[in-house]
Amino acid sequence: MSKKVVTFGEIMLRLAPEGYYRFVQADTFGATYGGGEANVAVSLANYGFDASFVTKLPTHEIGQAAVNSLRKYGVDTSKIARGGDRVGIYFLEKGASQRPSKVIYDRAGSSIYTASKEDFNWKEIFEGAEWFHFTGITPALNDNVAEICLEACKAAKEMNVKISCDLNYRNKLWSKAKAGEVMGELCKYVDVCIANEEDAADVFGIHAANTDVTAGEVNHEGYKDVAKQLADRFGFEKVAITLRESISANDNNWSAMLYDGTDYFFSKKYKMHIVDRVGGGDSFGGGLIAATLSGYDSQATIEFAVAASCLKHSIEGDFNMVSMDEVAKLAGGDASGRVQR
Repeated sequence: MSKKVVTFGEIMLRLAPEGYYRFVQADTFGATYGGGEANVAVSLANYGFDASFVTKLPTHEIGQAAVNSLRKYGVDTSKIARGGDRVGIYFLEKGASQRPSKVIYDRAGSSIYTASKEDFNWKEIFEGAEWFHFTGITPALNDNVAEICLEACKAAKEMNVKISCDLNYRNKLWSKAKAGEVMGELCKYVDVCIANEEDAADVFGIHAANTDVTAGEVNHEGYKDVAKQLADRFGFEKVAITLRESISANDNNWSAMLYDGTDYFFSKKYKMHIVDRVGGGDSFGGGLIAATLSGYDSQATIEFAVAASCLKHSIEGDFNMVSMDEVAKLAGGDASGRVQR
């Protein structure tokens, strides 16, 4: 029987101009769905895990379309609460060359934003689950949703469910001070912490020495220190940090580090030409959870997670449409991109 993973957060309607058109040029917007924890659930379902996504969505057709977008890939949507008035929206303008990508949120007052604790029976939701995943985006919505996250973490701990959290700081949703306060409380329950090169500094004031993310320089020793400080402060079993070196909006170097409480493991580095980078961090989280639940050792785990995320950067939309085999092949060293026939 496949292992059960539960994720909790907001799924949004994503509206994006065609190709590299700017918002002000666009006559049409492509409509897809996505959101941090939903993206992780789809990754895991594609890998053959029993992935369940929990949120609240309206009963109307747009809410149903969001549910259907998950069902299509085998995600269990049976624990989604229904009610409220709207699905959150985000607009995405894809960057190119030296012009960065841009996201505009229109999510205030969405169904999950107005959810109450009574909407979710966590004991029932975590029945048979081995893993629970959420991101820092969800508690950032408001104090009420942060409280629901805390209840979920407490229930998961009681039921011996492993908890992972991607810090995922979003400055358009809350301040650094508020993030530090709320995430500091939630992180007491977390076993596996996922962060990027800026999250630890933004949320907890933990900085990597000699690194400038805007200059595209990453210092390995500095991130060893960041991971250790995070683990020491919160008692995390593992800390994974993605290391993105931005050459331009289209070209990035991509690698990551895993600290398992004893040693540090660095992945190989991929030179990526980007098709769509939204969901890149979520695909890393999905890969990390899949590899961990599959019993991979630390080096194999970080290689799998980075390879999964590298492939996501080549795929349109939020969801990572890849199989375990495809990721394993890239992680194993076949990065040629040659036609398979």
